Amino acid sequence: MNPPPLPDGVTIIDLRPAALRAAEPLESLTERPVLAVSLDEIEAGSHRLTPAQGPLVVICERGVRSTLAAEYLRADGLDAQAYPGGVPALRSGQG
Repeated sequence: MNPPPLPDGVTIIDLRPAALRAAEPLESLTERPVLAVSLDEIEAGSHRLTPAQGPLVVICERGVRSTLAAEYLRADGLDAQAYPGGVPALRSGQG
């Protein structure tokens, strides 16, 4: 099953640790804007994300933590969804 395409107008939230972000920046896999935000920041509500950033697509290394993060962001009133399959799915679909 192919990963879904990333729609225009979304902002990518990269949950991965700094070392993984540096090793493979999501900016190399998509033209969409990418923001690095930790799951801890999202859980604590200190993420500083706003509806003005448009719909959010949350990506982690394997697609598990992004589901939890998207739930928290929706609880904060943001339009957020997890990207199934994480970075490997994005890599294969070239978002």
